Amino acid sequence: MTILTPLFAVFGIMLLGTLVQKLRFLPVETDQVLNQYVYYIAFPAILLIALAQQPIEEILQWGFIAGYSAAMLMIYLICVGISLLFNPKQHAIAAVRALNATFGNTAFIGIPLLVIIFPEQQSALVAAAIASLLSVLMFAVALVSLELTTNTHRQHHAVVIMCLAVVKNPIVIGCFIGIAISALGITLPSGVAMMFQQIGNTSSPCALFAVGMVLAKAMRYQKDSKVFSLTNLIELSLINLFKLILQPALVFFMLKSVGVSGDYLVMGVILSALPTAASVYLLAQRYNTQASTSAQGILFGTIVTFFSLPILEQLVKTYS
Repeated sequence: MTILTPLFAVFGIMLLGTLVQKLRFLPVETDQVLNQYVYYIAFPAILLIALAQQPIEEILQWGFIAGYSAAMLMIYLICVGISLLFNPKQHAIAAVRALNATFGNTAFIGIPLLVIIFPEQQSALVAAAIASLLSVLMFAVALVSLELTTNTHRQHHAVVIMCLAVVKNPIVIGCFIGIAISALGITLPSGVAMMFQQIGNTSSPCALFAVGMVLAKAMRYQKDSKVFSLTNLIELSLINLFKLILQPALVFFMLKSVGVSGDYLVMGVILSALPTAASVYLLAQRYNTQASTSAQGILFGTIVTFFSLPILEQLVKTYS
């Protein structure tokens, strides 16, 4: 099965969500309810049970962790440097741009996509869990940067802000509970395991449907924006060049350099080549920094991914 088949399935569910939102078949706030359900319940459940049922040796993919995180950090720092070169002292803008170029949708799109591409392979969820955890850490770094540059009356130290952003994240909580169960060699009762599995199985369709609804809202929000101004178009193109092309290319070389091969190599490239997550837009909106550009970049990147991902997958299989 080529990646086009699961991509059609993934984007098909997203398109259905977009149409339902546009035609108002469901209440306008349905996307918010679905997002909260998936984020706080379904994703933590599926990652918890997937990690709990894996040997701890299978979870601790140190090469994958090192290669993926190093590539992500390098792209982040390069983007910050380039942004500050053209907009000196605009550290908040640089942080949001860099986050747009690194923080992929490894949960809402990545998990469903890998589950379809690698059916019956728990390693797909392990890879998605690792990528999601590393993305949360990068999100925390950007959050601290925004707090330091925009909030002069902050109540907590930067380190405290970063730690709170990580430990309060439900995906992080689900992953660490699953890792702890695996490390301690605990076997969950079959009824409890089945409950988590059934809840987790709802995550993929609900997440993709919600993404489609969010994109419909974003398109409506962007109707009057100057999407096609030359400056804006250049910025969007550069951000998505880093996110969809350069980051997966760097992930490929970094993973290869530390000895990662086979399915984990392919998974790493796919996860790093996903479009920017909507969380970046929400963060940008919260700090009133690059919110419109972030929304436009997510829309642009999601469309481009449909064409770029099959090419990247083929290149990885050819040169791995």
